[in-house]
Amino acid sequence: MLTPSSPSSPINSSLNAAVEAIEHAEFTPESSELGRWFHGRGHCYPGLEHLNIDWLPPVMLITLYQAESQERLQPLVDAAMAKGVGKVALQHRYQRGGPIDWLLGESLTELVVTEQGLKYGLQLGRSQNHGLFLDMANGRQWLRQRASGARVLNLFAYTCGFSVAAVAGGARTVVNLDMSKGALKRGQQNHQLNDHDLRGVRFLPHDLFRSWGKLRKSGPYDRVVIDPPSFQRGSFVATEDYQRVLRRLPELLLPEAELLVCLNDPTIAPDFLIELMQQHCPNAKYVERLANPDSFPEQDPNRALKVLHFHYQAD
Repeated sequence: MLTPSSPSSPINSSLNAAVEAIEHAEFTPESSELGRWFHGRGHCYPGLEHLNIDWLPPVMLITLYQAESQERLQPLVDAAMAKGVGKVALQHRYQRGGPIDWLLGESLTELVVTEQGLKYGLQLGRSQNHGLFLDMANGRQWLRQRASGARVLNLFAYTCGFSVAAVAGGARTVVNLDMSKGALKRGQQNHQLNDHDLRGVRFLPHDLFRSWGKLRKSGPYDRVVIDPPSFQRGSFVATEDYQRVLRRLPELLLPEAELLVCLNDPTIAPDFLIELMQQHCPNAKYVERLANPDSFPEQDPNRALKVLHFHYQAD
């Protein structure tokens, strides 16, 4: 992996670091293993804070958070072609809906990728997010390793990546809750891609704050994942709503439980979640912060994805 520039490095807006990342990335045309090839959003590469590059086989996806000319991006396409990549897509995340242009190869909207041996279906060009958050890979693996025989609650489930990992790890039951029926349907399809038995898996398309009764009836749980959007008006605002969730957690838990509490807001440090838990669910003690994947270097760890492990023990 490339070594990020130090914070004191002079600003350099050339694409050399991104080109080198493509050239050094592990790649075989036959592999379906996805991954991040370049993470500019971590502010480790001065001048490239607006650029990420992901390998979503068979597509190299360039994501921009501010406008760039296609001419300036051509070295990235050239590096991909030299490596044997046949499809390059460009997503404009600074535009509403995150539209996609194709810089190389024919367009592709549906693809199946692999992460740690598990399959996930992705969609390109239909919405801002393609269906799997790559920086959460260690969180999914953490749950998979601790799911055997567990009763799992997956809040803000999106396309059920945590659920897929839990079932692969031998979970007894999994309850997925998300307001989006479409996302949960894609989650169901992700399970089917892995030939999972869904008799112990539930998909609840509900508003969390109106669904405590349903969750209690399906519980109690000894593994809980809370991975909400940072700011989604009408659904969840972290600074206002996280305490509402933590306050009622004990209603849903077995006397001993493991919690994975997550937040991806660069303006909020991990202490926010630790202090909220102390205040609103004091029987849950902070254990550790999970490391993010090495392919997501960050100049300031407080800005990176927060994935915190708590251990709950009832009085």
